[in-house]
Amino acid sequence: MSVTEIQLFQILKAKLGEQEAEQLVSYVKTEVKSEFDNKREVLATKEDLANSKADIIKWMFLFWIGQIAVTVGIILMFVKK
Repeated sequence: MSVTEIQLFQILKAKLGEQEAEQLVSYVKTEVKSEFDNKREVLATKEDLANSKADIIKWMFLFWIGQIAVTVGIILMFVKK
C-alpha cells in the first residue's frame, strides 16, 4: 500500500470498519489503475507526432503544387486570349 492508500484506509477504517475500508480502498485502487491504463492507450507518443508531422509536410507540398498548377493554368488562359 502506498502512503495515500494507507491514509485513505485509516480514514475509512474509523468511519466504516476495517473490512469495509479495505474493500473500498481496493476497489478505488483498481478503478484508478483501470482509468490510468485507458488514458495511457490513447496517449500520443513522440513517434506518432513525428509521423503526423511528416504527413502534414507531404500534403502541404502536394497542395502547393496543385495551387501552382491552377495558377499557371489561369494565367495561360488569360495570355492566350
